[in-house]
Amino acid sequence: MSPWSVSRLLDEECSQQAEAVLRRASMYLEGRVVGTVAACEASPDVQNYRECFVRDFAVSAAAYLEVGETEVVRNFIETVASLHPDQAGSTIPPADGLMPASFTVERDDNGRECVIADYGQRAIGRVAPVDSALWWLLILRAYQNASGDTGLARSGEVRAAIERVLEYYLRPQFEMLPSLLVPDGSSMIDRRMGVHGHPLDIQVLFWAGMRAGLELLPEDHELAGPVFRRLAALGRHLREDYWLDRKRVEVIRRFPVEEFGTLLANPWNLHPDAIPVWTMAWLAERGGYYAGNLAPARLDVHFFTLGNLLAVSTGLATPEHAEALFDLIEHHRRDLLSDTGMKLTYPALEGRDWYLLTGSDQKNVPWSYHNAGTWPMLLWPLASAARVVGRSELAAEVVAQAAPRLAFDDWPEYYDGPYGGLIGRRSRLEQTWTVAAVLAAAVLLEDPEAPDPFAFARDEALEEAIAAAKPDAVDRVD
Repeated sequence: MSPWSVSRLLDEECSQQAEAVLRRASMYLEGRVVGTVAACEASPDVQNYRECFVRDFAVSAAAYLEVGETEVVRNFIETVASLHPDQAGSTIPPADGLMPASFTVERDDNGRECVIADYGQRAIGRVAPVDSALWWLLILRAYQNASGDTGLARSGEVRAAIERVLEYYLRPQFEMLPSLLVPDGSSMIDRRMGVHGHPLDIQVLFWAGMRAGLELLPEDHELAGPVFRRLAALGRHLREDYWLDRKRVEVIRRFPVEEFGTLLANPWNLHPDAIPVWTMAWLAERGGYYAGNLAPARLDVHFFTLGNLLAVSTGLATPEHAEALFDLIEHHRRDLLSDTGMKLTYPALEGRDWYLLTGSDQKNVPWSYHNAGTWPMLLWPLASAARVVGRSELAAEVVAQAAPRLAFDDWPEYYDGPYGGLIGRRSRLEQTWTVAAVLAAAVLLEDPEAPDPFAFARDEALEEAIAAAKPDAVDRVD
């Protein structure tokens, strides 16, 4: 019997089929499972889908940890911690503290197994991954929560990796904001989509990674203070400046422009025309969400699903924001949810926007892939966030509808179309994080009171620090 068959949302055949794909995705190093490949589809054109992606493995880790299988997650954590950017072999080596987007196991000239990592030197577009190290911190914390093993985070190589990552992400930047300035294509949306600057998904991951790091460090560690202060500044910035609801939109539409100084009504110099008509209609009745990006004279109001859902489960969203977000999701269920998963972004970039912002990317055509494609992997963060808000019934209904369809379609990577009804035209089948998301979500929703190893509880000291953080952007950075 499959260990994931405990959930009433999955029948035995579905859970066994999903488990078979997850087990088959195992990547071995010296006889140990150290990760899962991105997809198991037998195709000569799989390219890097036969590698283990750090961000993808977070979903596999959730599925394993929820049923008590912790060893593979420990092996993964140790393997990634042992990798160093100077092994990339690129002309300009990646910065110390950066972790690879993916890795694979190969044999060297002497027949010995070795790990080959991709820090961006082999990636499409040659963009380094900003999010991998943050996902690694979250996986390590989730492993510690699920296993009770606090020794791993204190061990020499893993502790050194934690410190390298935190020191790297806390370095001064070429700007004066608590958020991270990142290039296009440096996260799950790993192709040009106009999300350079301060995309929501990365900022929420930064928040979550810093919270994980704070829990993993000893209280008296020299990095604990800087991490805490950065979290307070980041939390205030995201909650105040990224949040959109009807009230906030009406304020932005009346903003003065071309202001100078520190205490401003419109520090980002946003023009009223930055709010498109569809957003005003979307928010006219109820609900709210965190905007997709914020920069000088730029407010990207597209709905970025992963960042919004993670904002709830990681404690970034206030209880009021979390409720409003799920009000919006339920009200616009036809737009965002389907029986195959959830939209990654909404709405699609079309016409001239698609041409200019994606560079005419043929994989990101409207309503496909990252450009408003429907992703089954989002069932996992949906389930995690829904539990926090007390909307487990909504997530359970979506998972129960999706699982049979995904199994029948052989677990695609993503779906196309405004309502997610068509298998993605370039979608891989037997996609590992598709099956892992279904398994992880089903177990989470079976018992809403059971611990979620990836979720964060409310931190009263942090909440007080956020409330006391300086309101103007210039003075927020530690």
